[in-house]
Amino acid sequence: MHLRGLSTRRQTWVATVTTGIVAAGLMSAPAADARPVPEPPLTTMSVKSPPGGANVRVLIFHGSAAAGDESPLVNAGIEAIEKIGLSGPAEQRFKVEATKDASVFNDETRLGRFNAIVFLTGGGDVLDPEQEAGLEAYMEAGGGFVGIHDAARAEPYSEWFTGLVGARPAAGGPANVQRAVVEVGDRRHPATKELPAQWKRPDKWLHWAKNPSGAVHTVARVRESSYQPGTGANGWDHPVSWCRDYDGGRSFYTGMGGTVSSYDETDFRTHLRGALLWTTRLVQADCKATITGNYKAERLTQPNQPGRNDQIGEPHGLVTAPDGRVLYIGRGGADSSQPVITDWNNPDIGKGKGEIHVYDPKTKQVTLAGALTVFGNKGGGDELIKVEEGLLGIELDPRFEENGWVYLHYTPHSQINRDTRMAERRVSRFTLDLATNKLDLGSEKVLLKWPVQIHSCCHAGGGMAWDSKGNLYIATGDNNSSRFSDGYSGNNPEPNYKGVSFADARRTSGNTNNLNGKILRIHPEPDGTYTLPEGNLFTGRETDEGGGKTRGEIYVMGVRNPARIFVDRQTDILYAGWVGPDASAPSTTWGPAKYDTFAVITKASNRGWPYCMGNKQPYRDRNLPDPTKPLGWYDCDHPKNESPNNDGLVNLPPVTGNNIWYSPQGGAPDFPRDANGVPSYKQEEAGYLLPWLKGGGQAAMNGPVYRYDTVSATSDVKWPAYWDGKWFVGDFYDADQPRNAVITDPKTHGDGGLPVHSESLKKIVPIGNDGIKNLMDWKFGPDGALYVLDYGRGFFTSDAKSALWRVTYTGGAPTPAADQLARGTR
Repeated sequence: MHLRGLSTRRQTWVATVTTGIVAAGLMSAPAADARPVPEPPLTTMSVKSPPGGANVRVLIFHGSAAAGDESPLVNAGIEAIEKIGLSGPAEQRFKVEATKDASVFNDETRLGRFNAIVFLTGGGDVLDPEQEAGLEAYMEAGGGFVGIHDAARAEPYSEWFTGLVGARPAAGGPANVQRAVVEVGDRRHPATKELPAQWKRPDKWLHWAKNPSGAVHTVARVRESSYQPGTGANGWDHPVSWCRDYDGGRSFYTGMGGTVSSYDETDFRTHLRGALLWTTRLVQADCKATITGNYKAERLTQPNQPGRNDQIGEPHGLVTAPDGRVLYIGRGGADSSQPVITDWNNPDIGKGKGEIHVYDPKTKQVTLAGALTVFGNKGGGDELIKVEEGLLGIELDPRFEENGWVYLHYTPHSQINRDTRMAERRVSRFTLDLATNKLDLGSEKVLLKWPVQIHSCCHAGGGMAWDSKGNLYIATGDNNSSRFSDGYSGNNPEPNYKGVSFADARRTSGNTNNLNGKILRIHPEPDGTYTLPEGNLFTGRETDEGGGKTRGEIYVMGVRNPARIFVDRQTDILYAGWVGPDASAPSTTWGPAKYDTFAVITKASNRGWPYCMGNKQPYRDRNLPDPTKPLGWYDCDHPKNESPNNDGLVNLPPVTGNNIWYSPQGGAPDFPRDANGVPSYKQEEAGYLLPWLKGGGQAAMNGPVYRYDTVSATSDVKWPAYWDGKWFVGDFYDADQPRNAVITDPKTHGDGGLPVHSESLKKIVPIGNDGIKNLMDWKFGPDGALYVLDYGRGFFTSDAKSALWRVTYTGGAPTPAADQLARGTR
């Protein structure tokens, strides 16, 4: 049995009266015949815990502050819920009782018979203080509550009721019925799992005075770009249905259901049915997964000791081992106390240490496993001075627990040619001593190597990933300067050093015979060699244009700087992100502004750079004799590499559009196109297809796809199943840039289809100077926690903010507990 005292409103009133009495007593003694002011009687509702039982009942309360008969909307709602209760499997059916008599909340015996209460009310002050206290007692005893549409206007003076429904409607907002798209982000909750991810339906759409996201678990949002929201709208994050465990019970609210026709919709009834199954305790559900207070971010590494990289190098990538160890690499920049050599006459030019550290969660200790001597320490400054080479990527062998094999993607200093300013990039296999966490540098097996120019910075790429078939994917940057094309297409053919172009990405990304600006796919063999899997973009044996003009290792061409890639081994789909060029705005002469890009890659393809960006938006060609003057627009469907620096095919594979792109102006800029399909590139004509993201300073950092079913069942820190299948996309920077989990449509994502839903992670993976401000890499571990590298606050070095972090879930299991279910375990 449960006993509840005063409601929030009455507690406030009593406190005010009592304070007044005390103050008066201090000033004068009461008169001899004065009587004490009687306190209002306490509400002594006693509700059994949990309310209701196996004979499941739902109470629909439709009392209103306004006089008059029940509205057609109330009648439609009652009829729909009654039909829901009579439908479905027998073990999920329930009885329904409807009333507008608020005295039910004063009757502890009657109230305790109901498993859940539905507020189908027109709003207003519908309960007196004792009745609200009865509702509070009911919830604290473990009851269920479902609020529909105008229920958010009920009890307007009660802070407790505001918490129960989650948010209050804002003044204004559209009063008319409009058809809109509802993004159904929770694919697990019984109220949403059977709904389409993009649910198109008409309703009256409410704005919220305070956005509840983060304080409640939002299961669905309305897409404001799909209707006319008017002034005071909530923006891209516009919750429409949510739930939470509240004050001992379970609360579900939907802002939908504002029209009579809503209750005739099969999908809307499915939505209500799932909400009622959870609130009545017929099934369990997780209503905690996006409540930001349920996550804990902790820094795992300490700042380095002065002059030593004992904890971390210049952060550049991480990987988690099956036993929970985290291996992370430092690219090669030294701490600020170390000299930086930029003179090409000095044999030590750019010499740095590419470090591998191991964090052991059992001991919470860090071991410096080893360091490679790399070309990677030239500091910052001009692109003809700085360098982005070094130790760029790390992966563990699929049988790492047995063989200790570690794959490293790096630029060895020993192989640089100071005369030609060329270097060798390689992917090598090393062996880690699993007992000591020490890397055997003498165990190196060089799998793959290729030339890169190092006269000019930039774009080294570096990420690596495995698929389920034992194929290794290797991301390489376009090895190209950004300086000589005004920040647009990297296609200036003129600049070169001793005959090697360094400003023409058609030599690299657009070249079918060059391994730079690609995502490679090889199959490593036990002896340290590799074979080529079927299904790459080229076989290397093509006879086109005379033959000898392709490389069979190429899986994806036309990428610029893919620092991070991920393969979802459940589907073997490749997810990649790459950094774009530097133009701050679109140009009607040269083409799009800088677009940082993310793509779902389901098959071998050409992703466009340096010919096209975004959703196949072309750049303008430039060529000799005067590269400052534009030629024609590139044809994304029939691109040709006519650069004098090309030694591959002229006729390239058609460009595949990408799923996510963003510029300083906004997410997924798009423009009207002429008869030839060329966008206007007039900024005032731009539309933004993905309003949840924006750039500025930007550097795309692709993240993982979370898979809940691969996580240890005993882990008490794993992220919940809500995130299963969601793709994490982020940016090095943390201001307006993305840090989101998205859902894509499998029917369209391989062809560049836009994401259908996005969830912000900025309050879960914390931003700010004392948080994870400069996100360099992020991966889930076998414990289901998210491990994140923060680069630090400088460039080409490490500092006190460079760190490995872990973000864990602390919200607990779904509710209600198994022993509280109305009809046994579900």
